[in-house]
Amino acid sequence: MTLTEARKILGLGPDEDPRPHLVVFRNARERIAEMVRSAPNETLALRYQQGLIEFDQALAAVREYLEAIGLVPREPVTPSSPPEAEKIVPMVADDEEQYEDQAVRRRSSKPAFFAWFLIIALGACGGGWIYLKYEESQTLQRQERIAFLERQGAIFIENRRWPEATGAFDEIEKLSPGSELAMQGRRGIEAGMAEEQTQFLAYWGGEARAAMEAARWDDAENAARTVLQKFPNDPEARELLASIATGRSAEVRKQALIAVREKIELREWDEAIAATDGMIAKNPNDPEVIALRKEAMQAREKAAADLLRARELFQMSIARDQGQFDSQAMEWLREASILAPEDEEIAALLEKMASYTRTLRVPGDFATPAEALAEARDRDRIVLAEGDWKGPLIINAAVELQGAGSTKTRVSCPAEAGSALTIGAHAKGVRISGITFRHETFEAGDDRYSVALVRGGHAAFLDCRFLEASGHGLIVIEGGHAEVTRCRFAENGWNGAAATGPGSILEVRESEAVQNFGHGIESWDRAAVIFSKNRCEGNSRNGIHVDNGPSSATLEGNQLVANREFGLVVTSATGGSVISNTAGKNLLGGMVFRAAASGIPVSGNEMTLNQGSGLVLEKGLSPDAYKENTVTRNSSKQVMANADLMSRDESPPAGENIPAPTTIGVEPPPAEP
Repeated sequence: MTLTEARKILGLGPDEDPRPHLVVFRNARERIAEMVRSAPNETLALRYQQGLIEFDQALAAVREYLEAIGLVPREPVTPSSPPEAEKIVPMVADDEEQYEDQAVRRRSSKPAFFAWFLIIALGACGGGWIYLKYEESQTLQRQERIAFLERQGAIFIENRRWPEATGAFDEIEKLSPGSELAMQGRRGIEAGMAEEQTQFLAYWGGEARAAMEAARWDDAENAARTVLQKFPNDPEARELLASIATGRSAEVRKQALIAVREKIELREWDEAIAATDGMIAKNPNDPEVIALRKEAMQAREKAAADLLRARELFQMSIARDQGQFDSQAMEWLREASILAPEDEEIAALLEKMASYTRTLRVPGDFATPAEALAEARDRDRIVLAEGDWKGPLIINAAVELQGAGSTKTRVSCPAEAGSALTIGAHAKGVRISGITFRHETFEAGDDRYSVALVRGGHAAFLDCRFLEASGHGLIVIEGGHAEVTRCRFAENGWNGAAATGPGSILEVRESEAVQNFGHGIESWDRAAVIFSKNRCEGNSRNGIHVDNGPSSATLEGNQLVANREFGLVVTSATGGSVISNTAGKNLLGGMVFRAAASGIPVSGNEMTLNQGSGLVLEKGLSPDAYKENTVTRNSSKQVMANADLMSRDESPPAGENIPAPTTIGVEPPPAEP
């Protein structure tokens, strides 16, 4: 600020000495400051503050001028000092002091007039101008701030930072009440939050369901709880948690049941019974666990009876031992070894009497089973050591093929190479024990090889397993005869075991057919069957299906559980009987009998807890002929009589669909070796 401008603001003439007015100027400055402090609102305070700033600038310019020419010493004058403390440095001799004081008093009225004039002018003219400029500045600043907040809010919405976005648009509302920008921003926040919630729920809900399907219960629960952490009241997440808890419990139960079955299979009866006791203590009314405990108890009792029978056979064999091969004694000993596999005396006598014939050991005498079989003659014994051996194997002599146990000795081959084992037409009296047969690969199509084939010959299988075949686990064709005892058929591409063709005979006893992609056991096209005390569970079609035409079917004491269609379907048979079988928890129903099987006695069977009808009878069959059976607690009709099963296209009531006659193909038999 120039000196001229300062003089004008302070009301001094061009040549007027400002020194006598300094105290008055200070007093005026303090009055303006007081007006700033006591202003009734911020707007007036800002107006007075601007005037005070200009007054201070003018006063400072005048003082700098006086200091520069030496009329006032360079001692700062404190603006905030009270007026009575302000002192003017004397600039005349002591004898002129009285005159100077009078001069000051005479002239004091003029600066006071100018000071008040200045205040009024600042308020009326300069203040109005300052106010307008201030309002203009404030409006510009507000607009700039609103524009900034709008951009910032949009960025926060884009990055889903909802609290920050809300704060930005709330501030816009304060700066501009009723602003359309604020309303649009809030709508954008609401829409964004809704979209985020939908995406969040869809993602984590999907994660939870996928984990549930894969039985990854911890992952499923964590996903559901992630939803509840953000949306505590979400009903779907709470339902998921409940489903996860139920699924986890069911999985634990399922694994416990599997473990019990494994113990039963390993003949660990006491451990199996103890495990079921623990499960029953938690749920006394679980019918499956109760049934499993009963099965373990019966198996233990049977094992004790088997041991007695095995010792009896052992004594009979000792009595016949004359130091030479005796087929009857060997038959008794083989049965004894199956009944009591852990009895060392029986095993030792079997080894001794088997040595009366020629024994070919692999490895040892031969490097591979195929080499040993190529040299084998009737009554030779081929012993396979523990390990994996390559097929296909073809047997054309009445030999005994003995492994180290079905869990220890394995014979396999690729599915496209044929059956892992083939019994030829000239092999009468083959005995195979303690071996697992399986396919290494899977071949789709109608011409699939079974993993084991009895083609016209006669073979007995003891303690063997038939697994993962492209076709059937074991099939008997061309008048062959297979006797199967205590074997297991699992996860085969068609049936577990099967027989077809005139003269073919399949006997299956005390075995398991589980998780096969066709039926557990099936026969058709005039084959004859005897199925006794087997368990057929979890197969994709029926547990047992019989369509023998004029040939017989004897089915006794079989357990048919949780198959995807029916437990038992008897389409046709002449002769035989269906006695004391149980069918439970099958998807479409318990047992089905068609008119072509009307001559077979059916009694003592139990059909319970099936999801369809317990007993289905084709038109022409009288329910009175089946009254000696127990049919209870099935989901649909207990007995569905007069069922029309002739049309493949007919649709019976829900839950009671009857499968059309089976037409599973049989692979072309391999060429005769």
